[in-house]
Amino acid sequence: MTTSLSAAETKKGVIFALAAYGSWGLFPAFWRLMAELPPPEVLAYRVVWTLVMVLVLVGLDRRWGEVLTLLGKRRQVLILAASTLCISTNWLVFIWVVGSGNVLEASMGYFLNPLVNVGLGVLVLGERLRKMQWLAVAIAAAGIVHLSLSTGTPPWAALFLAATFGVYGLLRKILPVAPLTGLAVETALMLPFALAYLGWRLAEGAPFMGGSWPLATALLACGPVTALPLLWFAAAASRMRYSTLGFFQYLAPTGHFLLAVLAYGENAEAARMLAFAGIWTAIALYSADSWAFARRNRSEAGRSR
Repeated sequence: MTTSLSAAETKKGVIFALAAYGSWGLFPAFWRLMAELPPPEVLAYRVVWTLVMVLVLVGLDRRWGEVLTLLGKRRQVLILAASTLCISTNWLVFIWVVGSGNVLEASMGYFLNPLVNVGLGVLVLGERLRKMQWLAVAIAAAGIVHLSLSTGTPPWAALFLAATFGVYGLLRKILPVAPLTGLAVETALMLPFALAYLGWRLAEGAPFMGGSWPLATALLACGPVTALPLLWFAAAASRMRYSTLGFFQYLAPTGHFLLAVLAYGENAEAARMLAFAGIWTAIALYSADSWAFARRNRSEAGRSR
């Protein structure tokens, strides 16, 4: 009976993971709807409507006490202030990159993100890598160096997206709070800056909510578009092994890549494709090594019983 329930929960987890990462993979198509607006303005409206959405969900889930308790803890709020800085700048750069027609750069950033997490684990958490994992990191780094030398400049936007999201994940690992609760505090911390910017824009004569129904609808949708995939991710994480969930994370940058090349006709020049090949090879090696290591450990644990 337990096995059947576990299998059923895992199936639900897979559905939630596909919903979360599939949504993130389609993000460029959504943010391009607002490409005519300045990226800081899009970010500001995203903060406002995400907070509204999150507060509604907090009320429905009866988490007000949890949020207020968290706000009363100075150390936790300071850590969340740092994570807020990371995620807000990550959102801003992603909106700018997508709006400027460089979705491939965003794709590269999120393909790099798992390897950045590995580096942060080694440097900050003192984790150790096996030989195959070191080789994977070296191959990815070689691809980025080749791209930098070939184009004359590193892929700064991709590196920034990978670094900020990696540090964000690390900070949230240090302070494990529920995704909804953490997002409520983070967006609340962003709100004064968002309102100040929007007030300045309106005083300068910018139209409210983009000045048209299509733009207003897209800006209003920023709330559920931001909050729902995070909740789906949390639902998936609670129903399946985290190592299994890790494989789904490549759906999002794959979606970005396919949209960039097939839908938007971005130039996938040889140097950039070689960098992608290095990253994909690194991911394959690292994933294969992690899978083999976990399988070996399970076998040894089974024999020792």
